[in-house]
Amino acid sequence: MSNTGILFIVSAPSGAGKTSLLKELIPNDSKLTLSVSHTTRAMRPGEQNAVHYHFTDIPAFMNLVEEGVFVEHAKVFDNYYGTSENAVREQLAEGKDVVVEIDWQGAQQVRERFAEAVSIFVAPPSIAALRDRLGGRGQDSDEIINRRMQDARSELSHYAEYDYLVINDDFQQALADLGQIVAAERLRLQHQSRLHARALAEMLGD
Repeated sequence: MSNTGILFIVSAPSGAGKTSLLKELIPNDSKLTLSVSHTTRAMRPGEQNAVHYHFTDIPAFMNLVEEGVFVEHAKVFDNYYGTSENAVREQLAEGKDVVVEIDWQGAQQVRERFAEAVSIFVAPPSIAALRDRLGGRGQDSDEIINRRMQDARSELSHYAEYDYLVINDDFQQALADLGQIVAAERLRLQHQSRLHARALAEMLGD
């Protein structure tokens, strides 16, 4: 049997630290890769096309939606984001464990196509801590921060739909928790029996 990778869904409200955690986790795990999404938002300083996102305009994005390219897509903060289904399936078929970094709307869509996906929700320790983090960025106005706080509460209301919950109070502990989840999922019987099917068959005399 083929060594199909594991699909991990990771969601969090803005400011919970999801992106920072994944930036630390993924480079230190050679088998783990981040799915590169399409987006219509402007490229930020330091970002590269096809590395951080596939940057595109709204008409081109809508054409991809009509063509059924995306396994999930959503409008977030006035911009569109989408994940290519074929790109994810190709990476999984190569045996890579793939992380899709999406919101709760996208997570629901992905579960419809990938029922075996493992979902993780990253939450802040408190609403006060979340507001401090959003304000500490120094990038957004009070109006934008207030809007992000409203959206954060909406995102948080869906935490119970996920398989795992990681509270990002201490960054290193949250990072360790994420790594332990990935390790545990790789040791599940379903995954291990597929990965070692030949050896198990030989030991059983099949």
